Amino acid sequence: MSSRKQAAPPRPLTVGDVVAAHSRDLGEWTVAQIVRLDADSQTAAVLELDWSGPEPSSVADLGDVAPLRLTHHSWSGALSFCNQEWVLPRSHKVVGAMPLLHDQPANCWTSGWRLGDQLARQRRWDNGVHEDPVAAWKAEYTGETVNEFLSQPTGPRSEITQLTIRDVDSLDCAQLVQRFPGVTRLHLHGRLGLLSAAGELNRLASLQGIRIVDLFGMTREDRLRPQCVPELESVDLYSIPAEYASAMRSTWRPEIPAGTYVSILRARKPEWVGENRNNPLRDWDGREQISSTTYKRAVAQYKTTRKTILQVFAEEPADVRSTRMEEIGHAYGEAFNQLDRRSGFIETVEREELFAALDHIVNEAEALHGRPGLEDDRDSLISGVESVRDW
Repeated sequence: MSSRKQAAPPRPLTVGDVVAAHSRDLGEWTVAQIVRLDADSQTAAVLELDWSGPEPSSVADLGDVAPLRLTHHSWSGALSFCNQEWVLPRSHKVVGAMPLLHDQPANCWTSGWRLGDQLARQRRWDNGVHEDPVAAWKAEYTGETVNEFLSQPTGPRSEITQLTIRDVDSLDCAQLVQRFPGVTRLHLHGRLGLLSAAGELNRLASLQGIRIVDLFGMTREDRLRPQCVPELESVDLYSIPAEYASAMRSTWRPEIPAGTYVSILRARKPEWVGENRNNPLRDWDGREQISSTTYKRAVAQYKTTRKTILQVFAEEPADVRSTRMEEIGHAYGEAFNQLDRRSGFIETVEREELFAALDHIVNEAEALHGRPGLEDDRDSLISGVESVRDW
């Protein structure tokens, strides 16, 4: 999205409007009402209505409608009512307006318009079905698993329309498109992995949404083109090559008024990728509550800790290693105590990531020195941290 604030949604949308969309879960159209619009956060408060049927041409086709109340699973009668980005997807349409069916602000936020999901769950629950059915059109793989699958001489899986692939180290998009030609929603999550032939994604003619995180190798020429993927209504890119990010911004920002949501963050230069490939704290770079100075100091401390641990494994005898690991953990905990006192940036997620970083170092030491199962050393390291940490 553009950083310049807009006074109104890019696709015409006003309070009271009723929005219609086709729901695959329901096999029918469903509707929602726009209750509030917030220019500061660029969000719309969307109230789902308890209605589904043939494609409506006006609010008169809806009859007497009411807000959708949720009682399935742990819900206790709350309205299906959330704030979401105010770019109305191009597959949705306004069918008219009606007096507000609710006039309070929404107190939850969600990303992506998924009209019909909650209504389908509620109807299954009301019919005594308390488990979500297996969706034959959805698939999720790890990068390793999907590469094994792509290497097999099997035919295309045209029934898959929503595809998620996590922990990608490398992925050939040409093979991916050939095997999954009917994908409409594609999520690719890497580990500073490599996407090759990314321009082949333009062959997914029915693509509606794409999310790419922590993947590289894409160039300007690989950008998705509106004439090739005319139904695309969500572009969500995070930690991707700067050249690709720039090309995607310039290509898709003009499409926002037509109903394409665009979020492109953390464009990375090649130097960043080289420096951070072995940095488990790399996601802190640009995180909201972490300043650039704090990030640099945190990475410097991580590198110091890593160097010391690897040196201990290379040089110290086993009978003293446990004591040394506890000392290193103590120093690590104190160092991040001092950093946290300055800005209070360590919350639950950051705490888990700091411990995961230590695990990463010990795993690396095991691989380098051929000493698997160093659990005593790992425990001593964690014990040292726990003895002093304030975070």
